[in-house]
Amino acid sequence: ITSPRYLFFAIITVTMSFIEKAINPAFYKQKISTWSHATAEYYKPLFRSGSVKPLWHIMIATSVLMYTQNYLFNKGTHIQHARHEKKVALEEYYKNHNITPHH
Repeated sequence: ITSPRYLFFAIITVTMSFIEKAINPAFYKQKISTWSHATAEYYKPLFRSGSVKPLWHIMIATSVLMYTQNYLFNKGTHIQHARHEKKVALEEYYKNHNITPHH
């Protein structure tokens, strides 16, 4: 049976080792290196054989990136809220100055 004190110190030790990894640039460099090597090893035979699979992967990745960016910067909730505030303010301005919005 493990005591709560032992469990507490085990959690603290694991958390501290994670924090040490998270602030160490070598950890990220190693992860990127491993990922790039694995990606190259996966796609190299596909490119050499003339497969269409890499093209599809590039197209899907581009689409996901494009639609995510479009939502975050053009259609996200905070953007819609800001647009609504501007619309209300502009309508109030038109009303106060007796201007029609469509000239």
